[in-house]
Formats: sequence, C-alpha cells, structure tokens
Amino acid sequence: MPPPRDEAGRIERFTRAERYVHWATTVLMFVLIATGAILYNDQLAIYTGHRQFVAVVHLYCGFALPVPMAAGVFSKAYRADARRLNRHTAQDLAWLRHRGWKRGRVRERGLKVGKFNAGQKLNAAFLCGAILVMAGTGTIMWFQGLASVSMRTGATFVHDWLALAVGFDIIGHVYFAVGDRHARAGMRRGTVPRSWAEHEHELWAQEIADQEARAGQD
Repeated sequence: MPPPRDEAGRIERFTRAERYVHWATTVLMFVLIATGAILYNDQLAIYTGHRQFVAVVHLYCGFALPVPMAAGVFSKAYRADARRLNRHTAQDLAWLRHRGWKRGRVRERGLKVGKFNAGQKLNAAFLCGAILVMAGTGTIMWFQGLASVSMRTGATFVHDWLALAVGFDIIGHVYFAVGDRHARAGMRRGTVPRSWAEHEHELWAQEIADQEARAGQD
C-alpha cells in the first residue's frame, strides 16, 4: 500500500522524542534570555517589577536547561544523532572550506553532507559547552557562599559575555531555519522530502536508502 499522499516521498528526520527535546530546550532558552535581559537591564527591571521572582524563574530554568537533553538519552534515535553530531569528517572540513552555509553552495560544489552539516555540529558543540559553563557560573553567582568575591566577579563576567554569545548564536540559528522551510518542517513534523535530503544531505539520504533496501530484503 502506498504511503498517504501528504507523506509520499518523505522520510523521517527526527523522531517525536527528539522533537520534544528540541522544543523543551527552546522554550527554556527563550525564558532564560527574557529573564536574563530583565535582570541585566535596570530599565527593563523597573518596567517589569518583581525582580526577585524573575531571578528565581531564571535560576530554575537554568538548572532545568540540561534536563531535556539528559532525558533524550532514553531515545535510541537521539543517542544515534548525538554520535553523529560528535563525529567530524573530511566532508565537514570541505563544507566549511567552501562555505556550505550559503544558499545553493552544497549543490554547486557537490558537497557530501551527512544528516548534519559541519555548521550544525559546531553549533551543537558550542551550545552544549555554553550550557554547562552558564550553569556553573550561575551557581557561583547565586550561591554567594560558595566562592570568594574575586571568583564571583569572574563568574559574572564569563556568564554575561557568554550569554551574549549564545544570544547571537541563537539569532543565527533562527536565521538559517527561517531560510529553509524543509528543515523547519523536519523539526515540526518529523519528516522531510526525500528530494531535499538527497540534495542537501546526500550521505544521510543514501544511508536511509540503504536501510530501506536491507529492510526490503528481510
């Protein structure tokens, strides 16, 4: 029996568990950005009021931020994608060298890309590291008895500037997502057109085709 019409020619990119992890992390991140901006900017704090409540929300969302990703390890697909994101290849170097992030560059240069391109891998590595550092520095800032004044000052400096870097990183992430409706659909619905995968993530599309061929033989 052929697949339903709206799913014809589509392949699964992200499972439901992976999408839940992504969206839970996204919500927590945006709450952290909003509350952090209020705490950092006195004018916003005056308009908003309830500074202590905002600080508590910021604290608990910060502690909760790694939880969705930690829960994701119970998903086999999530663990497989985590391994993919942590594996850097010669194709990734070629993607960076030829500026594969530019529209149409993958097809133009014939770049071979797996499920994730080099930019997505670097972004994931940066955000994972940033989350851990932000959690550590935030803990030092909130629980003042844990460290000396000079260490708390250093923690505040790192926390503030890293938060700014994360903000710019997220802006870039959203920019690229807005420019690729199929990538957005993959995170929203879980599936993408096979033709898109073959053009933008050729190695991954071939991997899926091989899996389907083996399944057909069994």
